[in-house]
Amino acid sequence: MSDQLETIGDYYKKIKDGNVTIFETDDFKAGTSHFNITMRKYCNFKSPYNRRDYYRVSLIIGKGIFQYGNQTLYIDQPTLFFPSLTIPYTWECQDEIQEGYSCLFNQEFFNGNSELQFFKKTSLFKEWGAPLVALSEEQAGLAMLYFEQIYKLNNSSYPFRCSGIKSNLASVLHLALEHRMEDVSMNDLPANVRLYRMFDELLNKQFPVDSPAYPLELKTASDFADHLHVHVNHLNSSVKSITNLTTTQIIKERMVEESKNLLKYTNWDIAEVGYTLGFEQPSHFNNFFKKHTSTSPLQFKKALII
Repeated sequence: MSDQLETIGDYYKKIKDGNVTIFETDDFKAGTSHFNITMRKYCNFKSPYNRRDYYRVSLIIGKGIFQYGNQTLYIDQPTLFFPSLTIPYTWECQDEIQEGYSCLFNQEFFNGNSELQFFKKTSLFKEWGAPLVALSEEQAGLAMLYFEQIYKLNNSSYPFRCSGIKSNLASVLHLALEHRMEDVSMNDLPANVRLYRMFDELLNKQFPVDSPAYPLELKTASDFADHLHVHVNHLNSSVKSITNLTTTQIIKERMVEESKNLLKYTNWDIAEVGYTLGFEQPSHFNNFFKKHTSTSPLQFKKALII
């Protein structure tokens, strides 16, 4: 089995080459906000065992088996599925009757709405969170209504459909949090996962930032290591063993994400955004933003107006 990373582009190419028409994909462009949804009656094939760089949220009605990391998970009742981006998985149907919906979206879509930001502070999509939420008949009916509305909006010309999709998706995520199975206890986690979980929770508690009067306190791997009372090398080793990324890479990705949100959704000037994220000089923030986005903060803001 392969542990390689599958991108949305890879996935769309695979289903196109296989002559499987389950998604309309003409509007996909890497680096921009993207969402799509399909009925699961078209998804009755075995998927490859891979990590994905995109989020999935599925309502599964039909029997099947997930190989999720080193776990084998059997589905025989309506279930919501929220995989972590860092854990490889494969799905294989166990009967021909497959219903429900499956949606996918990228980081840019997840970042583009304050209502969805809340879920980054929860156990959804996390390595230590249970990826499955079994539903009662009543809960499954409610979830189906949310997904049907998302599907309808996604295929409509309604100018505010993206906002409607995110609101209904948030309702699905809240349903999962309300009725989810117990998450794994901290004491039951391996030491490296436990340390990564504490780092992740500490990182996400800092966002979203509310005011230039309260700039980020923890900005570097050393800052987080000191706060967690571990050596920075130990923190880096634990984080990389889980995510294949360094602590610094994850911090910078989160700062880039927040800088985009602040430039897009607040009236702060560029210097205020930079200062809030820990950059004493506007030129340092400009260099940081351009390095990670290939555009300047000013150009990014101007593009939003066009």
